[in-house]
Amino acid sequence: MKLLRYGPKGHEKPGLLDGQGVLRDLSGHVADITPDLLHGEGLARLRRIAVDSLPVVEGDPRLGVPLSGSRKFIAIGLNFADHAAESGLPEPDEPVVFMKAISCLNGPNDEVMIPRGSEKTDWEVELGIVIGKPASYVEEADALDHVAGYVLINDVSERAFQTERGGTWDKGKGCDTFGPVGPWLVTADEVADVQNLDMWLDLNGKRMQTGNTRTMIFGVAEIVAYVSQFMTLEPGDLITTGTPPGVGLGQKPAPFYLKPGDVMRLGIEGLGEQQQTVVAWRAAGAGAGQ
Repeated sequence: MKLLRYGPKGHEKPGLLDGQGVLRDLSGHVADITPDLLHGEGLARLRRIAVDSLPVVEGDPRLGVPLSGSRKFIAIGLNFADHAAESGLPEPDEPVVFMKAISCLNGPNDEVMIPRGSEKTDWEVELGIVIGKPASYVEEADALDHVAGYVLINDVSERAFQTERGGTWDKGKGCDTFGPVGPWLVTADEVADVQNLDMWLDLNGKRMQTGNTRTMIFGVAEIVAYVSQFMTLEPGDLITTGTPPGVGLGQKPAPFYLKPGDVMRLGIEGLGEQQQTVVAWRAAGAGAGQ
Protein backbone atom coordinates (compact mmCIF):
# COMPACT_ATOMS: atom_id res chain seq x y z
CA MET A 1 0.00 0.00 0.00
CA LYS A 2 0.92 3.61 -0.53
CA LEU A 3 -0.57 5.53 2.39
CA LEU A 4 -0.77 9.31 2.39
CA ARG A 5 -2.42 12.37 3.92
CA TYR A 6 -3.86 15.18 1.83
CA GLY A 7 -5.44 18.59 2.33
CA PRO A 8 -4.62 21.93 3.95
CA LYS A 9 -1.89 22.05 6.57
CA GLY A 10 -3.30 21.00 9.91
CA HIS A 11 -6.47 19.59 8.34
CA GLU A 12 -5.15 16.60 6.39
CA LYS A 13 -7.33 13.61 5.59
CA PRO A 14 -6.11 10.00 5.25
CA GLY A 15 -5.79 8.49 1.81
CA LEU A 16 -3.99 5.99 -0.35
CA LEU A 17 -2.68 5.78 -3.89
CA ASP A 18 -4.22 2.92 -5.84
CA GLY A 19 -2.50 0.72 -8.40
CA GLN A 20 -3.38 3.14 -11.23
CA GLY A 21 -1.91 6.13 -9.40
CA VAL A 22 -5.31 7.51 -8.37
CA LEU A 23 -5.63 9.18 -4.98
CA ARG A 24 -8.40 7.61 -2.87
CA ASP A 25 -10.01 8.91 0.32
CA LEU A 26 -9.71 6.69 3.42
CA SER A 27 -11.57 8.95 5.84
CA GLY A 28 -14.65 6.71 5.78
CA HIS A 29 -12.58 3.98 7.42
CA VAL A 30 -9.95 5.74 9.56
CA ALA A 31 -9.64 9.24 11.01
CA ASP A 32 -5.93 9.60 10.17
CA ILE A 33 -2.78 7.65 9.31
CA THR A 34 -1.49 7.10 12.84
CA PRO A 35 1.15 4.86 14.46
CA ASP A 36 -1.46 2.37 15.70
CA LEU A 37 -2.30 1.51 12.08
CA LEU A 38 1.27 0.53 11.22
CA HIS A 39 1.45 -2.92 12.78
CA GLY A 40 -0.64 -6.03 13.42
CA GLU A 41 -4.36 -5.63 12.94
CA GLY A 42 -4.03 -1.99 11.88
CA LEU A 43 -2.38 -2.72 8.53
CA ALA A 44 -4.43 -5.90 8.10
CA ARG A 45 -7.62 -3.86 8.45
CA LEU A 46 -6.47 -1.41 5.78
CA ARG A 47 -5.56 -4.26 3.43
CA ARG A 48 -9.07 -5.69 3.70
CA ILE A 49 -10.61 -2.52 2.29
CA ALA A 50 -11.83 -2.80 -1.30
CA VAL A 51 -9.75 -0.04 -2.87
CA ASP A 52 -12.10 0.43 -5.83
CA SER A 53 -14.89 1.28 -3.38
CA LEU A 54 -13.01 4.26 -1.95
CA PRO A 55 -13.97 7.75 -3.19
CA VAL A 56 -11.63 9.30 -5.73
CA VAL A 57 -10.04 12.55 -4.61
CA GLU A 58 -10.43 15.06 -7.43
CA GLY A 59 -7.93 17.72 -8.40
CA ASP A 60 -4.38 18.05 -7.15
CA PRO A 61 -4.54 18.56 -3.38
CA ARG A 62 -1.61 19.41 -1.17
CA LEU A 63 0.06 16.36 0.36
CA GLY A 64 1.13 16.36 4.00
CA VAL A 65 3.57 14.14 5.87
CA PRO A 66 2.11 10.67 5.16
CA LEU A 67 1.62 9.80 8.84
CA SER A 68 0.81 11.80 11.94
CA GLY A 69 1.84 11.27 15.55
CA SER A 70 5.52 10.41 15.08
CA ARG A 71 7.35 10.83 18.37
CA LYS A 72 10.95 10.58 17.16
CA PHE A 73 12.78 11.71 14.02
CA ILE A 74 16.17 9.99 14.10
CA ALA A 75 18.92 10.45 11.53
CA ILE A 76 22.05 8.62 10.46
CA GLY A 77 25.00 10.66 9.19
CA LEU A 78 27.84 9.86 6.79
CA ASN A 79 26.22 6.60 5.74
CA PHE A 80 27.32 6.56 2.09
CA ALA A 81 31.02 5.93 1.47
CA ASP A 82 31.21 8.37 -1.43
CA HIS A 83 29.42 11.10 0.56
CA ALA A 84 31.87 10.67 3.46
CA ALA A 85 34.70 11.06 0.96
CA GLU A 86 33.28 14.27 -0.54
CA SER A 87 32.91 15.61 3.02
CA GLY A 88 36.58 14.87 3.70
CA LEU A 89 35.68 12.55 6.57
CA PRO A 90 36.56 8.89 7.25
CA GLU A 91 33.88 6.23 7.07
CA PRO A 92 32.44 5.76 10.57
CA ASP A 93 33.03 2.51 12.44
CA GLU A 94 29.52 2.72 13.89
CA PRO A 95 26.44 4.60 12.67
CA VAL A 96 26.48 8.33 13.42
CA VAL A 97 23.18 9.04 15.17
CA PHE A 98 21.56 12.46 15.66
CA MET A 99 18.03 13.81 15.96
CA LYS A 100 15.89 16.04 13.78
CA ALA A 101 13.16 17.98 15.57
CA ILE A 102 9.61 16.71 15.09
CA SER A 103 8.68 20.37 14.52
CA CYS A 104 10.68 20.36 11.26
CA LEU A 105 8.36 17.85 9.59
CA ASN A 106 6.97 19.23 6.35
CA GLY A 107 4.81 18.11 3.46
CA PRO A 108 6.75 16.74 0.47
CA ASN A 109 6.00 19.73 -1.74
CA ASP A 110 5.76 22.49 0.86
CA GLU A 111 8.18 25.41 0.78
CA VAL A 112 11.55 25.03 2.50
CA MET A 113 12.53 28.10 4.50
CA ILE A 114 16.12 29.27 4.94
CA PRO A 115 16.64 29.99 8.66
CA ARG A 116 17.43 33.47 9.89
CA GLY A 117 21.19 34.08 9.63
CA SER A 118 21.81 31.03 7.44
CA GLU A 119 24.40 31.09 4.69
CA LYS A 120 24.86 27.32 4.20
CA THR A 121 21.46 25.63 3.84
CA ASP A 122 21.95 22.36 1.95
CA TRP A 123 19.98 19.49 0.38
CA GLU A 124 20.13 15.71 1.02
CA VAL A 125 17.94 13.07 -0.63
CA GLU A 126 17.47 10.18 1.80
CA LEU A 127 15.63 6.91 2.37
CA GLY A 128 13.42 7.02 5.45
CA ILE A 129 12.42 4.05 7.59
CA VAL A 130 9.03 4.02 9.35
CA ILE A 131 8.89 1.81 12.44
CA GLY A 132 5.81 -0.41 12.67
CA LYS A 133 6.17 -2.22 15.99
CA PRO A 134 8.27 -1.53 19.10
CA ALA A 135 11.96 -2.40 18.84
CA SER A 136 14.31 -2.64 21.80
CA TYR A 137 17.61 -4.52 21.55
CA VAL A 138 16.48 -6.34 18.44
CA GLU A 139 18.86 -8.56 16.50
CA GLU A 140 19.77 -7.56 12.97
CA ALA A 141 18.20 -10.76 11.63
CA ASP A 142 14.86 -9.70 13.12
CA ALA A 143 15.08 -5.96 12.55
CA LEU A 144 13.06 -5.74 9.32
CA ASP A 145 10.10 -7.34 11.11
CA HIS A 146 9.81 -4.04 13.01
CA VAL A 147 9.63 -1.89 9.85
CA ALA A 148 6.20 -0.82 8.58
CA GLY A 149 7.49 0.82 5.42
CA TYR A 150 9.63 3.43 3.76
CA VAL A 151 9.41 7.09 2.74
CA LEU A 152 11.35 9.65 0.75
CA ILE A 153 12.97 12.38 2.90
CA ASN A 154 14.89 15.55 2.13
CA ASP A 155 17.24 15.93 5.12
CA VAL A 156 17.63 19.70 4.70
CA SER A 157 20.66 20.88 6.69
CA GLU A 158 22.31 24.15 7.69
CA ARG A 159 26.03 23.32 7.56
CA ALA A 160 27.32 26.25 9.61
CA PHE A 161 24.79 25.58 12.37
CA GLN A 162 25.64 21.87 12.12
CA THR A 163 29.44 21.97 12.36
CA GLU A 164 30.64 25.50 13.11
CA ARG A 165 28.53 26.49 16.12
CA GLY A 166 29.75 23.95 18.68
CA GLY A 167 27.90 21.02 20.21
CA THR A 168 26.04 18.39 18.22
CA TRP A 169 24.76 18.28 14.65
CA ASP A 170 21.16 18.64 15.80
CA LYS A 171 21.05 22.45 15.69
CA GLY A 172 21.67 22.40 11.93
CA LYS A 173 19.14 19.67 11.21
CA GLY A 174 15.88 20.58 12.93
CA CYS A 175 15.06 24.08 11.70
CA ASP A 176 11.46 24.73 10.66
CA THR A 177 10.58 23.04 7.32
CA PHE A 178 13.85 21.00 7.29
CA GLY A 179 12.01 17.65 7.15
CA PRO A 180 10.00 17.15 3.96
CA VAL A 181 8.58 13.59 4.07
CA GLY A 182 6.53 11.71 1.48
CA PRO A 183 4.63 11.79 -0.83
CA TRP A 184 3.59 8.35 0.44
CA LEU A 185 4.42 5.78 3.07
CA VAL A 186 5.10 2.64 1.02
CA THR A 187 4.52 -0.48 3.10
CA ALA A 188 7.48 -2.84 3.35
CA ASP A 189 5.79 -5.62 1.36
CA GLU A 190 5.88 -3.39 -1.75
CA VAL A 191 9.66 -2.82 -1.58
CA ALA A 192 11.35 -5.91 -3.02
CA ASP A 193 14.92 -4.94 -2.08
CA VAL A 194 15.37 -1.85 0.06
CA GLN A 195 19.15 -2.12 -0.46
CA ASN A 196 18.87 -1.59 -4.21
CA LEU A 197 16.87 1.60 -4.79
CA ASP A 198 17.99 4.38 -7.12
CA MET A 199 17.87 7.89 -5.66
CA TRP A 200 18.42 11.36 -7.10
CA LEU A 201 18.04 15.10 -6.52
CA ASP A 202 17.91 17.99 -9.00
CA LEU A 203 18.46 21.65 -8.16
CA ASN A 204 16.90 24.10 -10.60
CA GLY A 205 16.72 21.33 -13.18
CA LYS A 206 20.35 20.22 -12.82
CA ARG A 207 21.14 16.76 -11.48
CA MET A 208 23.15 17.14 -8.27
CA GLN A 209 22.80 13.78 -6.54
CA THR A 210 22.69 10.30 -8.03
CA GLY A 211 23.01 7.22 -5.87
CA ASN A 212 21.66 3.86 -4.83
CA THR A 213 20.92 2.41 -1.41
CA ARG A 214 23.27 -0.50 -2.12
CA THR A 215 26.22 1.81 -1.33
CA MET A 216 25.01 2.52 2.21
CA ILE A 217 27.72 1.71 4.77
CA PHE A 218 25.12 0.48 7.24
CA GLY A 219 21.99 -1.09 5.77
CA VAL A 220 18.43 -0.73 6.98
CA ALA A 221 18.41 -3.85 9.17
CA GLU A 222 21.71 -2.92 10.80
CA ILE A 223 20.52 0.64 11.47
CA VAL A 224 17.29 -0.49 13.14
CA ALA A 225 19.12 -3.03 15.30
CA TYR A 226 21.82 -0.52 16.22
CA VAL A 227 19.53 2.37 17.15
CA SER A 228 17.34 0.02 19.20
CA GLN A 229 20.29 -0.47 21.57
CA PHE A 230 20.09 3.17 22.64
CA MET A 231 16.37 3.93 22.63
CA THR A 232 13.15 2.01 22.21
CA LEU A 233 11.84 2.53 18.70
CA GLU A 234 8.08 3.00 18.65
CA PRO A 235 5.45 2.73 15.91
CA GLY A 236 5.54 5.86 13.77
CA ASP A 237 9.16 6.72 14.55
CA LEU A 238 11.13 7.90 11.51
CA ILE A 239 14.77 7.10 10.77
CA THR A 240 16.42 8.86 7.86
CA THR A 241 19.43 6.91 6.66
CA GLY A 242 22.01 9.13 4.97
CA THR A 243 22.63 10.66 1.57
CA PRO A 244 24.73 9.91 -1.54
CA PRO A 245 27.29 12.42 -2.86
CA GLY A 246 26.39 15.68 -4.57
CA VAL A 247 25.34 17.92 -1.69
CA GLY A 248 26.17 21.62 -1.75
CA LEU A 249 28.92 21.19 0.84
CA GLY A 250 30.79 18.82 -1.47
CA GLN A 251 30.66 20.85 -4.68
CA LYS A 252 33.93 21.54 -6.54
CA PRO A 253 35.76 23.83 -6.96
CA ALA A 254 33.78 25.47 -4.15
CA PRO A 255 30.67 24.64 -2.12
CA PHE A 256 27.43 26.48 -2.80
CA TYR A 257 24.11 26.47 -1.01
CA LEU A 258 20.40 27.10 -1.34
CA LYS A 259 18.99 30.57 -1.93
CA PRO A 260 15.43 31.90 -2.17
CA GLY A 261 13.77 30.92 -5.42
CA ASP A 262 15.72 27.67 -5.85
CA VAL A 263 13.68 24.57 -6.64
CA MET A 264 14.66 21.09 -5.39
CA ARG A 265 13.17 18.00 -7.03
CA LEU A 266 14.08 14.58 -5.68
CA GLY A 267 13.00 10.97 -5.75
CA ILE A 268 13.68 7.38 -4.79
CA GLU A 269 12.70 4.42 -6.94
CA GLY A 270 9.25 3.22 -5.92
CA LEU A 271 8.84 5.85 -3.20
CA GLY A 272 7.72 8.79 -5.34
CA GLU A 273 9.01 12.32 -5.82
CA GLN A 274 9.07 15.63 -3.98
CA GLN A 275 9.49 19.23 -5.11
CA GLN A 276 10.19 22.21 -2.86
CA THR A 277 10.68 25.88 -3.57
CA VAL A 278 13.14 27.62 -1.25
CA VAL A 279 11.98 30.81 0.48
CA ALA A 280 13.61 33.36 2.77
CA TRP A 281 13.10 33.27 6.53
CA ARG A 282 9.87 34.73 7.83
CA ALA A 283 8.68 35.02 11.39
CA ALA A 284 5.01 34.16 11.06
CA GLY A 285 3.47 30.79 10.17
CA ALA A 286 6.76 28.97 9.91
CA GLY A 287 6.14 26.01 12.19
CA ALA A 288 5.72 22.32 11.52
CA GLY A 289 3.85 21.25 8.41
CA GLN A 290 2.57 17.76 9.02
